[in-house]
Amino acid sequence: MSAELENLRRDIRMRVEYDKMMSTAWLAVYLIPITLIIVRLFLLLIIATFPTMFLGWGKLLLLEILFLWLVLGIISFIVSIVLIYKLVDRRNTHFKRQTFLMEDTIKLLRKIAEEKKTSVETELSLCERTLREARAEETERSAVLWAILSAVIFIATWYVYYFLMKDFYKHERREDEFWEDISKILSKLGISFSPPRRMNPLPNRNFILYLILSIITIGIFGIYWLYVLIKDPNEHFRYHASIDEELFTTLEKAVAAA
Repeated sequence: MSAELENLRRDIRMRVEYDKMMSTAWLAVYLIPITLIIVRLFLLLIIATFPTMFLGWGKLLLLEILFLWLVLGIISFIVSIVLIYKLVDRRNTHFKRQTFLMEDTIKLLRKIAEEKKTSVETELSLCERTLREARAEETERSAVLWAILSAVIFIATWYVYYFLMKDFYKHERREDEFWEDISKILSKLGISFSPPRRMNPLPNRNFILYLILSIITIGIFGIYWLYVLIKDPNEHFRYHASIDEELFTTLEKAVAAA
């Protein structure tokens, strides 16, 4: 069983590389363009109110401000493309790692059951069904493609936000079912394992509501929406940091005792 245990160990170590935490500093992607719009409106108001100010040096100052506005706008555009790429990419890498983790956990449990001469095939079949569902529904989405589409077609960004929210929500519900089945199998094998309670389970966020709020607030609600897309997976990954280690410790002891 050493090979199966070592595979599980590698799956857990992959968490550092595959479960990518993101900083809320990325919210600047929304804050910069909103700030630029406010600055531009403020300048237009000043020009309309005091047109004589923008003769001579005032005109030069205006050109410098407009140039800075253009540069910041271009930077914000490029950073937004990178952001979409990172959001989609970490979805893909985490789902991939979790599939490996599920598969190797099932293999190891089957080996332990064989050593203990205990039949858990009925329970394992439920885990295998969850694994098949994950493979079918959590297919990879091209991070490069969606980053490019979001840059060319703005509505594509909304679709990315949609599947990021829904995919992670379904993924977490599927995981909870898997951990529950694993707990039952271990209990039948005489091994105590109780999955840690999620402190912040992902809610089933309403995409239509978020979209409407973003439109009627002229994008301001989008700051919170982006915050959610960063925060929710971060919370999900933190939970993995606890349950992965507890699962491995439990199974390592079970292998040693088998």
